[in-house]
Amino acid sequence: MASASGEGQKIQFPHFDVVSDESDHYYLKTNQSKKAKNSFKDANTSTCRSIMKEWKILEKNLPESIYVRAYELRMDLLRAVIIGAPGTPYHDGLFFFDIVFPSDYPRHPPKVYYLSRGYHMNPNLYTNGTVCLSLINTWNGSNQEMWTPTKSSILQLLVSIQGLVLNSKPYFNEPGHEKYNTSESWKNTSLAYNEKVFILSCKTILCHIRTPPKNFEAFVYEHFRERCEFILAAVNAYSDGKAIVGYYQGDNQTSSRVNVSAEFQRNSKKMYADLQKAFKKFSISSPNQVEIKPKEPAKKKKRKNEENSSGLKPKVAKEKPKGGIMQKVVGFIKHIFE
Repeated sequence: MASASGEGQKIQFPHFDVVSDESDHYYLKTNQSKKAKNSFKDANTSTCRSIMKEWKILEKNLPESIYVRAYELRMDLLRAVIIGAPGTPYHDGLFFFDIVFPSDYPRHPPKVYYLSRGYHMNPNLYTNGTVCLSLINTWNGSNQEMWTPTKSSILQLLVSIQGLVLNSKPYFNEPGHEKYNTSESWKNTSLAYNEKVFILSCKTILCHIRTPPKNFEAFVYEHFRERCEFILAAVNAYSDGKAIVGYYQGDNQTSSRVNVSAEFQRNSKKMYADLQKAFKKFSISSPNQVEIKPKEPAKKKKRKNEENSSGLKPKVAKEKPKGGIMQKVVGFIKHIFE
């Protein structure tokens, strides 16, 4: 499976932290009424206490493949990224979600927006950002599956998206398809769907590289710098018909061919070229650079000790945690009562 080469690689980026710039958040203009604002300004309200509890849970319990940012001036907002899991058509991709707490949280569930980049690659994730999930009451489900104010949490929500939505057989997430999950005759249909999903996931990767979401610029840079070689090797194997989507095994890959469509092989070959071009940025730029300009010819008077004259790749500035969550909460409370 695609997990083979991922062992031992950890991104040097805090799993949870509080940042200051929420300007590109989808829900920026939500909760702007006086009544709503008051729910997030008084630390003694049940809403504030519940959000503080969520912050502490996220800080201590996020899995390795999920990262979250809260905002200093907007306690009601969160942004999360989920790394696509090995063994799925989403492997190594990045999936961003903007979250907003309602003013009566946790009585009602949070709202969630998926940064689709215009691509529809899952029955539960729409191009307009809608996330269909029973846990947030945007899809039907049993009482146990729906939002429960005393039990449900943001951590549960993120893990559910990762495990139930971004799974290995997303075709069967479509209503009515789940009953065919064990049918051998539908296996090829599911595999064909996965092939399309993977190409769309790669197109999303290209979008994230060009314009990474705010506060995740360094994360996007670090993630693809670590994973670009494996991603290219996997796409190359797919284009040669030597691996099924999600099941590239790296150095352990066999030379035998597998049953993949000719269209997928052609699309993978083109995607390889596009990704290879995009990944070149990670050897010549810093995570904060958006536009990469061609290198100018070296000048004769250029000093030997000038910056980058060594030819070494630039180091990624590692974002360090700015203190514990309680310190963040105290700072937030001080700010709102100034």
